[in-house]
Amino acid sequence: MGYNTVIFEKENNIAVITLNKPKSMNSISNELMSELNSVLDLIAADNEIAVVILTGSEKVFAAGADIKEIGQINTPVKAHVFVETIQSLFNKLERLPQPVIAAVSGLALGGGCEMCMSCDIRIAADNALFGQPEIKIGVIPGAGGTQRLPRLVGVGRAKELLYTGDPIKAEEAYRIGLVNKVVPLASLMDEARALASKIAKQPGYALKTTKIVVNDGINMDLRSANAYESRSFEQLFATEDQQEGMKAFIEKRKAVFTGK
Repeated sequence: MGYNTVIFEKENNIAVITLNKPKSMNSISNELMSELNSVLDLIAADNEIAVVILTGSEKVFAAGADIKEIGQINTPVKAHVFVETIQSLFNKLERLPQPVIAAVSGLALGGGCEMCMSCDIRIAADNALFGQPEIKIGVIPGAGGTQRLPRLVGVGRAKELLYTGDPIKAEEAYRIGLVNKVVPLASLMDEARALASKIAKQPGYALKTTKIVVNDGINMDLRSANAYESRSFEQLFATEDQQEGMKAFIEKRKAVFTGK
């Protein structure tokens, strides 16, 4: 299937999604949201895909919402339609069964920053710039920025970024916990693929379970989350991978996982 705004590639058990709107700085338009939504559905249904990498171009990951389309929003009702669409997409990205690595270079502003925060892990090139500048045009982030950012960097630091709208460089993003790693631009995709390959070797069902438990548990009180973790832990003892992993450990050999 061909797309106008994204490039979808499958490399063995790793999927790579590249945002591809060079003339508009990978702005998040209705067309891009529709196509990305379709790609995520394909990935979720593909049991061969273990890990996903989401990236943009060298100069821009995504510079926010499409200004031409945003400029046409002049009522709360139209704003509601837009924000429901983009939140639904980013929630789907966050809840994708497979882990998602954002490989970010250049600008990741507004919706672009919110998109990468919806991923599980963020690797930044040394030229990356992150920010939520919505306050400067009289609005607030509408795709999870006010909620995911505090969860990643803490409430005080998040409020500073949200109140000022000022962007931060990759090293500062790493310092405050917004990104996991900063690498030279030339090695960004190599680093992302290396990490994706390492994660892809883990037992698939346990990997998916880990993602679900972390994502759901963070919104529970600690007692409920621990109980949820316990039940999920117990269920993994019904999998072939758990039996193979334990047997391989005892026999001091490398485990061969099948995702079952």
